[in-house]
Amino acid sequence: MREHRIGRLADTAYRNQANEKWFKVQSRIHRKKPRGKPMPEQIRRGNATKSKVRAQVEHVLAQQKAKMALFIRTIGIKRAEAKIALANLAYNMNRLIFHERRAANG
Repeated sequence: MREHRIGRLADTAYRNQANEKWFKVQSRIHRKKPRGKPMPEQIRRGNATKSKVRAQVEHVLAQQKAKMALFIRTIGIKRAEAKIALANLAYNMNRLIFHERRAANG
């Protein structure tokens, strides 16, 4: 489950009344298809919108985990936040270098 400025992002497995109440912000969790019925159009469109945001977040996290070997195993939330902040900074620097090289090559 990931936090986002507009709410929380997660799989449908996390969607239940207890979690919705606990979030205290607008939930951005996908809605499940009703059993034995087609997916209502407004729910399908809502899930698609949520997927666009989630895909962008998941790609960054996947790259940090795979290419940067990000594994957070610290004592204390402040140290974990510092490690994540440094990983984000390194990721953003890599992206900047990538885009500057791309612009230079035409």
